[in-house]
Amino acid sequence: MVNGVLLVDKPEGPTSHDVVAVARRALDTRRVGHTGTLDPFATGLLVLCVGPATRLAQYLTGLDKAYEATARLGLATDTLDDTGEVLAESEGWRDRTAAEIRAAFEAQQGALDQRPPAYSAKKVGGKKAYELARAGEAVELEPVPVTIHELDVLALDGPDVRFRMRCSSGTYVRAVARDAGETLGCGAHLTALRRTRVGPFDVESAVAFDALQAAATAAGDGEGGDDEGGAADLRGDLEVALLRPLEAMAHLPRLDLDADQAGRVRHGQTLSVAAPVGVVALAEGDELRAVAESDGRRVRPRKVFA
Repeated sequence: MVNGVLLVDKPEGPTSHDVVAVARRALDTRRVGHTGTLDPFATGLLVLCVGPATRLAQYLTGLDKAYEATARLGLATDTLDDTGEVLAESEGWRDRTAAEIRAAFEAQQGALDQRPPAYSAKKVGGKKAYELARAGEAVELEPVPVTIHELDVLALDGPDVRFRMRCSSGTYVRAVARDAGETLGCGAHLTALRRTRVGPFDVESAVAFDALQAAATAAGDGEGGDDEGGAADLRGDLEVALLRPLEAMAHLPRLDLDADQAGRVRHGQTLSVAAPVGVVALAEGDELRAVAESDGRRVRPRKVFA
């Protein structure tokens, strides 16, 4: 049974759901889900949960994210990226100094209330904001609290500003470009976006989307044919790349169990042991037995794995 977390490097073009669909074919399982979408124009790290590990998704969706992006000053679009319609153009950025441009971006570091883009998956009256925006309805979303831990401007090249940032889950990089453009009085939008990290996971360790597609294609071609061995080999390569559930929960405090404790956990029983307060990974050897909640003295299993 396929079980674990797969890191995939998404290219520009496919949606996150497209990547999930390809992974399902490649791994021959319906139980695949992502832990946070990327816009079609964006590239970089998608974290997929496979098999029983799909139950771990809730412990991965809230992790901090890191990005590298390029914003273009002087042109505002309705989607806040270069896939949208142009709303306004300005040459005002030419009157701004390099220091002023850097400050407009880097001043957004810290805790702030950020207004999500109209073209986003935020719900408005039960509908996704982008559905309303595409239908021509005016969408004005309420600001939400986010945290930008780090934001560094890497290069200025005419109207293009290349920067990297690390932020809390739910932060919109497109909105960072928009707000910087508004501060500078010239407008701005994103022309490139790449997610480089999700929590402890790095895109450098991810499987290329081409490899995922090759395995999916071979699985389709090999059904009942002579290429079943090749499809199995490609699928085997992907399974080797899977992070074991315990590895995927390495960002959580770990509590090692003896055989008696592990048996009790398998039955969902509370353990009276000292443990860090909060969410804890319960391990027996190199296997994840449960994800639990601890008050410091008692550990209550919430997700139990056989």
